[in-house]
Amino acid sequence: MNLQKVEFQNKEGQTLVGRLELPVDRHPHNFAIFAHCFTCNKNLVAVKNIGRALTSNGFGVLRFDFTGLGESEGDFEDTNFSGNVEDLIAAADHLSKTQKPPTLLIGHSLGGAAVLFAAGDIPSIKAVATIGAPSNLVHVKHLFKSNLKEIEASGKAKVNLSGRDFTIKKQFLDDLESKSLPETAKQLRKALLILHSPQDDTVGIKNAEEIYVAAHHPKSFVSLDGADHLLMNKRDSIYAGEVIAGWAKRYVELPDEEQLKTKHQVVASLDKEDGFTTAMKTGNHYMVADEPTSYGGNDFGPSPYELVSAGLSACTAMTVQMYVKRKGWPLENIEVHISYGKSHAQDCEDCETDSAKINTFHREIKLIGNLDEKQTNRILQIADKCPVHKTLHSETQVITKLID
Repeated sequence: MNLQKVEFQNKEGQTLVGRLELPVDRHPHNFAIFAHCFTCNKNLVAVKNIGRALTSNGFGVLRFDFTGLGESEGDFEDTNFSGNVEDLIAAADHLSKTQKPPTLLIGHSLGGAAVLFAAGDIPSIKAVATIGAPSNLVHVKHLFKSNLKEIEASGKAKVNLSGRDFTIKKQFLDDLESKSLPETAKQLRKALLILHSPQDDTVGIKNAEEIYVAAHHPKSFVSLDGADHLLMNKRDSIYAGEVIAGWAKRYVELPDEEQLKTKHQVVASLDKEDGFTTAMKTGNHYMVADEPTSYGGNDFGPSPYELVSAGLSACTAMTVQMYVKRKGWPLENIEVHISYGKSHAQDCEDCETDSAKINTFHREIKLIGNLDEKQTNRILQIADKCPVHKTLHSETQVITKLID
């Protein structure tokens, strides 16, 4: 996981705190901002799961606490819905300055309503996804309907939501009543994905229908059948994240992936600005090689020596299994663990110097099966006969020439 803590200022100069999650195997091709549900925060499990599904598909994802919630500064009782929208715009501005302008907004529940409003004020946004969003912002009133009279009479009231006390002011309700979500959806004119559960008993499925009818194409609806409002089942939140990632790729710009071609078995390609991150085609498969961050790389893929070690490990396992199958021996599984390093040579032509070292692969083998001692010893002998092992021990030459 590549997770960074970020801080930025809202319109009032208060510090908002978030987490920027990046793909572990590449630079992000696009950035998304996630708006959490009413009174929730960036650390809700569903938010994390959706974010990780997106990063596994190459997106960078910023999730942050709205003003007065979680780690962010400010008092929640002094906030309103418009403030949440302004927080999203501030988050987009932060990404634009520090990474790249965001192209995808995702909002959960009231956060879904917020991203619909914010999208119009963030020019870089190409696509918007909502999860369990209300079509009528006044719908939020039902969460604290028993306190409405007190809020109207005294201007505020303490409300218990999900086991936590929050002070709600009348200005929050007034702000909700002044916003027309269907009209905002109608004016959006950006790709819209609506995800909603038919079993959502907090924000009914009718809300999804009203948003969908109001919006212009391109628009899509996906039913989160069986899910609750907060997507507490891990499978539901991961599914939502995968759907959003796949859908959004149709509407955001993706970098052209040049297909490497070669008459050889392997080709590696490295641009000058990519550091050690090297694109590779091995046989019919594409992959990335890199170096650890401690060596100045991005750690997006295995290092060259790890690739050599992987070849030895895989070849050993294949050779042993092929042999025991032919013999009919009960080997259920073989694990081949290999590490590479340089060790002081025990036998060499230059032994009088203390610096003389030899490339060393440390190989440990785990066998699972009802094998006797004779079979086990024979398997260890066969391991030394795998083709890659023989290649590493043989005299090898590399013939190099330029390609026009």
